[in-house]
Amino acid sequence: MAGHGIANTEIAHRVGVSRPTVLHWRDRYAEGGLAALEDRARSGRPPTVDPLEVVVRTLEAPPERLGVTHWSSRLLAAELGVSNATVARIWKDHDLQPWRTETFKFSTDPELDAKVRDIVGLYLNPPENAVVVCIDEKSQIQALDRTAPMLPLRPGLPARATHDYKRNGTTTLFAALEVATGKVVDACSPRHRHQEFLAFLKQVAKAYPKAQLHVVCDNYATHKHPTVKKWLAKNPRVQLHFTPTSGSWLNMVEIFFGIITRQAIRRGTFSSVRELTAAIRRFIDGWNERCQPFAWTKTADDILPHAVRKTTS
Repeated sequence: MAGHGIANTEIAHRVGVSRPTVLHWRDRYAEGGLAALEDRARSGRPPTVDPLEVVVRTLEAPPERLGVTHWSSRLLAAELGVSNATVARIWKDHDLQPWRTETFKFSTDPELDAKVRDIVGLYLNPPENAVVVCIDEKSQIQALDRTAPMLPLRPGLPARATHDYKRNGTTTLFAALEVATGKVVDACSPRHRHQEFLAFLKQVAKAYPKAQLHVVCDNYATHKHPTVKKWLAKNPRVQLHFTPTSGSWLNMVEIFFGIITRQAIRRGTFSSVRELTAAIRRFIDGWNERCQPFAWTKTADDILPHAVRKTTS
């Protein structure tokens, strides 16, 4: 760039270095040509650790004699006879994090394509004059009471709670999220059999009288019970749409379950199931006053390539 007449400041900006660095390397070239740009001998002890060896050993499973599933910097350092700081530096340079793990799940449903397009079509282009709701149950919600009162939020201190607790029973929350508005119809029950699901389905149908009702739900056995099918046959205005196997994340009510868990259940203290269900209903009453619909943005064509295992590695 200097040979093309570009100013030193502009060269520094383009290359991403300081102006003195540009001047230093131009001076070295002026003194000795291309040979002067080679690495020069440096002071200090030469490195004894090959970063490539550390990377390769990190990517391999630890030996069985160690009894561990993954390397720590100290274990690998002891194995190679170097310091754990050296291992940690090489890991950082090569973006290696053996302590981290993530989960994934591919759907094996033979009707994956059809089901994804059906449900996403309901979200993005719902039938005219029809109501689309997402139904699911959040089972085994525990009424937990802490062994000591929570310490409230203070400047510089978060709210604090004891790590131990007392269980006071469980409940199951049935929820139906209306896609167009975000409003929720709810019911709490001690069990989640097909009887409870059918009773809740009737409650949802009553909440939207005379409208064509499209219900998105997962493949839980109670949703396909013969009694439920018999009732659906007598009420053709209610139509169930099932998510694919391992695809319950397509059900938007799962978003609501995450919100109510964070905002009303996880940090609550409940001395009985009655207190728990009362807290759930208070939250849903407030939610329905301030709710907004969730905006589904991904099309079926965007989703399907990520929902199935690739044919090659």
